[in-house]
Amino acid sequence: MVNQEKKSGFAALIGRPNVGKSTLLNQILGQKIAIMSDKPQTTRNRIHGVYTEERGQIVFIDTPGIHKPKHRLGDFMTSIAQTTLREVDVVLFVVDAKEGKGRGDEFIIERLKNVDTPVFLIINKIDEIHPDDILPIIQQYSNLLTFTEVIPVSALNGNNVPKLLEQVYSYLDEGPQFYPEDQVTDHPERFLMSEMIREKVLHLTHEEVPHSIAVEMEQVKRRDNTDTVYVSAVIVVERSSQKGIIIGKQGKMLKEVGKLAREDIQKILGSKIFLELYVKVEKDWRNKPKYLRDFGYDKDEY
Repeated sequence: MVNQEKKSGFAALIGRPNVGKSTLLNQILGQKIAIMSDKPQTTRNRIHGVYTEERGQIVFIDTPGIHKPKHRLGDFMTSIAQTTLREVDVVLFVVDAKEGKGRGDEFIIERLKNVDTPVFLIINKIDEIHPDDILPIIQQYSNLLTFTEVIPVSALNGNNVPKLLEQVYSYLDEGPQFYPEDQVTDHPERFLMSEMIREKVLHLTHEEVPHSIAVEMEQVKRRDNTDTVYVSAVIVVERSSQKGIIIGKQGKMLKEVGKLAREDIQKILGSKIFLELYVKVEKDWRNKPKYLRDFGYDKDEY
């Protein structure tokens, strides 16, 4: 039997906020490692998702949505996304079929014009439009940039995702496997847990609260002679009014955040979880380098 060399490489998921990059990554991996929300700027760090099968290994990098920054945290997020373009083998430019081309897409395309890497146009959410509308959308984007491949998909339902994987592999070279085949991300468990907690706040709150929060993990400790893991975390907000919203009347909102987050964290750890959540105010933390570093939003690390 001939020993077939396997392929390996890196693929960046890039696009404006809320086009479904994290949903697509989770669909590819068959499990949840990136948080999902209908609110823009959900992803703040680069999320590495490792996909391994008989053809080889692809490390997908889910980047923060590229947008015009309004604070230091926004600068960090946009910088990460743009830096990633120079470090990968394939760029997957994800757009929203339902919303159509916007100024944010044009902003990204201008930056893609300076990229030598193969750029795929991934038209997401095709399950939400009529099939006859796909061709005009392709033409809209192709008028602005010549794409290496154009692939319409539904990240939610998995439509055309196998074809996307096949095309990515076709542009990769033979190479070593970067991660063990049973590993799906390079992020530590603490990071994943903090993201699951943040996701629940995003889902349950509205208006100004979602973008003003960070989650700081305080303790993760397995209790002696039990299969229960004790987890404590602090939800950080910028104003006292936001703290009140997250705690809720008689603590109901915070309890609901904890209940939903605990379910996801138990899936990550495979253990029973005792989760304690607290809320504190750090005024204007998104513009303060110290807090950005403390909460893991440090450009120097990327």
